[in-house]
Amino acid sequence: THPTEVFHRPPEPAVINPSNPFVLGPHLACAAFERPLTHDDRRLWGDDLDDGVRELVQADQLRIRPPRRRGAGPSAVWAGRGVPAPRVGLRSGGGGEYRIAQADGTLVGTVDESRVHGLVHPGAVYLHQGRSWRVTELDIGLRRATVETDPGEEYTQARSDTSVRVLRVDDRRRVGRSDLFLGRLEVRSQVTGYQRREVRTRRVLGNEVLDLPPTTLRTTAFWYVLDDEVLDEAGLLAPVGVDPDAPFAGAGDAIGSALHAIEHASIGMLPLFTICDRWDVGGLSIATHPDTGGATFFIYDGYPGGTGISALGFDAADRHLDAAREVIRTCGCASGCPSCIQSPKCGNANEFLDKAGGLATLDALLGPVAGAPGVTTPAAGSTSR
Repeated sequence: THPTEVFHRPPEPAVINPSNPFVLGPHLACAAFERPLTHDDRRLWGDDLDDGVRELVQADQLRIRPPRRRGAGPSAVWAGRGVPAPRVGLRSGGGGEYRIAQADGTLVGTVDESRVHGLVHPGAVYLHQGRSWRVTELDIGLRRATVETDPGEEYTQARSDTSVRVLRVDDRRRVGRSDLFLGRLEVRSQVTGYQRREVRTRRVLGNEVLDLPPTTLRTTAFWYVLDDEVLDEAGLLAPVGVDPDAPFAGAGDAIGSALHAIEHASIGMLPLFTICDRWDVGGLSIATHPDTGGATFFIYDGYPGGTGISALGFDAADRHLDAAREVIRTCGCASGCPSCIQSPKCGNANEFLDKAGGLATLDALLGPVAGAPGVTTPAAGSTSR
């Protein structure tokens, strides 16, 4: 809908967080293997040098060598086993990779540790270079997923339970009628099952249960805490016509469903403002979070230590949130579709999404768009995607 953006928008900046310990440590190790590190290397590493060297010394990967001549300072030399470079992943800053292979050992591909449970859990359909593979076994000890060829007539979507704990706030500012924060989170996630869906019709074929261990991720994030006045103006504090016997009923659920829609739309639009894919980030929305004391939705880097995506999202928040509102407002579907608020990576299988509530919340947060009609049901005969 905005083809001129392809030609006139400046290229997105390449993002890296050199202070991320999962980036800093391995790269310092590689540097020390080639040449001893000295205080002069602060011109390259800044204040991170001392912290990184200290961690590697404590891990017995570096050794401090006393000065060899008068006036010279100490140096840090490689003391680990073998060459460190082959152990540094090029796709991810930390956590290593899992092999995806056939039963005879033939390699199909690899996957980052942070995505293993969601993408190659037992029973998952994994798409690689246009071919479908069914995961028959996930061996966490051997870091290997065993696969077999699959007809490709269905796909799977993992279900998960996720919670976050705020560890630190690094920055904050106002965006509309909400507080925006940048900081560090601890994300605890557990894949509890998955849906099987038919590729052609998206019809649900079955819901399967999984028993996988929880994972913990410490990373960076930005998050919005909405004022109560925003929720009241959006009509979420006292929803009308809600079935009290419904599984998601009441004000808290109305707020959660609206925030869930905003979270999905925001993640979908984030690649326009940061060089990332929606699979590089995660999200969580909740009516009342214990660490923030209010209605909150989080967007966090999906890699250990963070990659710098959250900082860019924090800086671009005003334009980013307005773009999320536009994609919801202008989409012609009735109640949500993959073009606006549905996500291919939703841990709740895109349930409990309120498109109208999300748009009303964004209008209350940012101020209404002049002349915008809001969300309406398509006219008879139109197609809802």
